[in-house]
Amino acid sequence: MTTALLRTADELHARTRGGRRAVVMTMGALHEGHATLVRTARDLAGPDGEVVVTVFVNPLQFGQGEDLDRYPRTLDADLKIAEQAGADIVFAPSVDQVYPGGEPQVRVTAGPMGERLEGSARPGHFDGMLTVVAKLLHLTRPDTALFGQKDAQQLALIRRMVRDLNFGVQIVAVPTVREEDGLALSSRNRYLSAEERRTALALSQALFAGRDRHAAQEALRARAREVPATQARAEALSALGESRAAADAHAVAKAAPGDPAGVRAAARTVLDEAARLVPPLELDYLALVDPSDFTEIEDGFTGEAVLAVAARVGTTRLIDNLPLTFGAAS
Repeated sequence: MTTALLRTADELHARTRGGRRAVVMTMGALHEGHATLVRTARDLAGPDGEVVVTVFVNPLQFGQGEDLDRYPRTLDADLKIAEQAGADIVFAPSVDQVYPGGEPQVRVTAGPMGERLEGSARPGHFDGMLTVVAKLLHLTRPDTALFGQKDAQQLALIRRMVRDLNFGVQIVAVPTVREEDGLALSSRNRYLSAEERRTALALSQALFAGRDRHAAQEALRARAREVPATQARAEALSALGESRAAADAHAVAKAAPGDPAGVRAAARTVLDEAARLVPPLELDYLALVDPSDFTEIEDGFTGEAVLAVAARVGTTRLIDNLPLTFGAAS
């Protein structure tokens, strides 16, 4: 299959469509994470459908002093990766094609969720992101659009925009793709020196530490619920040679169904150690949030949550996150 490179919306709209159209939106500099999105889109579109990969570096979502000018532009390589992953079309419009009248006066506003975490660190970023996603949805006219979970706040805002503004498109989330050492794939990873990359591993290691702490808490609570309460529970666990676990289980079983503070503390320990490395990790934020609005969760929270981190290593800013589920108390 040969992937067509199209530059204008007229070229795209002139194509005869058959089956479902799935779109994967990128800013180029494609890597295996993007390829995974394209392969998933290919599966969803089916043999009779069409997969469109957009490549557009959106100036509206770069703030003053950010890396718009040095953001990698690798269209020839992107075209090859998209083709190998199963894309029918790479749609790579110019800035004039997307914004024919210059910067748009009317934009999509992200609202309160867009002012938290990434929005606080990068004012206006999410307004620019949502505006271009809305534009590209109109230009590509897909049935389905796929986005990676690595940009969890972006994904949540796109879902909210589609729901609130009645876009007729299905939004599909695809899990984060990681390198063997755990580092989340990102187009910005290429900026890292070997030393900076070693420091950057602390982002994923912090998330894994928080996840492991959470899993241990949930396992301990489940074990504690398997035997009767109070003294009987402690005696049953002690009989297994787990006297310390028995005492812990008694306390945990009576606690709230989740321990967000413990999860944050486990992740923070890793990040604090990374701040003393050479080069150091400079933390922007560590947050454990409700994905519906990206506010911090509190003790007793049940349901889906996102443990998110953002930091700088050298001049490169990286983000990462992991989903967690806090179960209901029995």
